[in-house]
Amino acid sequence: MDTASVPQSGQLVQHPAGHDGDLRGAVEELQLGRWMSARTLLARTWGDPALWTSRTQALGAVSARTDILEHWTAEEPNGFGLVTLQARTAVELVLMVRQQRADPRELAALEHSARQWCWRAASTLAADPVPWISLLALAQLDPAQTRPEHRVGAPDQMLPPGPWGLLDQARRTDPWNREAFHRMLRFWLARGEGGAATSFLATYLPGAPTGSPLHALPLHLYVERYHRAERKEAVQLQWTDEETVRATVLRAYEHWQAAPGEKGRWPVVDENHLAHALWATRQRQQAAEVFAALTPFVSSQPWVSLTDRPNELLRQAMVQSFAASR
Repeated sequence: MDTASVPQSGQLVQHPAGHDGDLRGAVEELQLGRWMSARTLLARTWGDPALWTSRTQALGAVSARTDILEHWTAEEPNGFGLVTLQARTAVELVLMVRQQRADPRELAALEHSARQWCWRAASTLAADPVPWISLLALAQLDPAQTRPEHRVGAPDQMLPPGPWGLLDQARRTDPWNREAFHRMLRFWLARGEGGAATSFLATYLPGAPTGSPLHALPLHLYVERYHRAERKEAVQLQWTDEETVRATVLRAYEHWQAAPGEKGRWPVVDENHLAHALWATRQRQQAAEVFAALTPFVSSQPWVSLTDRPNELLRQAMVQSFAASR
């Protein structure tokens, strides 16, 4: 592939649904104030826990920016999957408000409401992992571990206490649920415990299925390490000077190649992390392969965590990778 194959900036798309065409349609309908497509999609998705998790996450993020669920509830209060979306939306709203440094009392009220929705969702669909994943998402708001469910003893004595019970509940239905592990990772990072985050991944990832997007988790951690560093020029060298990092990136690439067909393809954000990591570790022919596969979809991460000119960095990485693959 030569540099002529590099897509123009206008051809790259950021969309919450990514490669999931059915989800894209439902998201766009929600954005227009119509919920029937979302209801149909949810009914069709139930029974596939991984897909249910990713689709409700995208739909909840969109719903949090509209009043669409109020209209849906008024017309169909017992709609299938509606309570799960209510929980998703409530949690998303809490996390959004927290980023805006809102009044602590407002944040506490929103968090209380979100927890109520999570428990209601857990009692509505018994095999739904989303309520537990949503409670895991809220755990990062409690870095001091004041809530007892956030300081449960770990199954491995080398790991610290944390929200292990919530993780176990999520894993009952979907043992290798991508979002559950990401939420657990965010909990350790919210506490500033990079060592615990690393130990968590080292303990669990060896058992993750071949081809699972969970193998991209270390790549997220490398970006986070860079983003939080005071001396970024020193941390930058992790991608070129640390052999363990280069080996982990290559291992993630091999798992990406082994992902089981279209249904098992990695989320766009994980593909972006993989493409960046391959480019940054100078494995650029492999990076070009990933960039070609993810196009036209891109994500804001990891690029916005690496520079104040994310589009330029993305473009540079794509051009250099495609040039190396000629």
